[in-house]
Amino acid sequence: MAVAHQRRAKTTVLCTLKSARKQGFRFIMILKGTKFQLKVWKYLKSIKKGKVKTYKQVAIGIKSPKSARAVANACAKNPYAPKIPCHRVIRSDGGLGGYSGIGGTRKKLKLLRSEKAAI
Repeated sequence: MAVAHQRRAKTTVLCTLKSARKQGFRFIMILKGTKFQLKVWKYLKSIKKGKVKTYKQVAIGIKSPKSARAVANACAKNPYAPKIPCHRVIRSDGGLGGYSGIGGTRKKLKLLRSEKAAI
């Protein structure tokens, strides 16, 4: 009985969210992280669709040029992938790097290809 109730509740929530999206409602992202993470996530939102940057370029972009690894860690902690497009950040050697969103690096590659990014 409890399982059926949970399924109905989940279905109700999902239908409500779909309906809200169709009507143009936007959901507020509540970001919790360190100052550094917040700075990285804000920068990631400025990367245009179809473009990619390296972790090093992001580090330079946030005025912390020696923190490419920390940028990668902030990307890994991104709570709103792909809304905050950490999939647009790749390694300096052209490798994909990781992806914290559901589906991992396969999904990252799929997202980049759908945006027609030069990878």
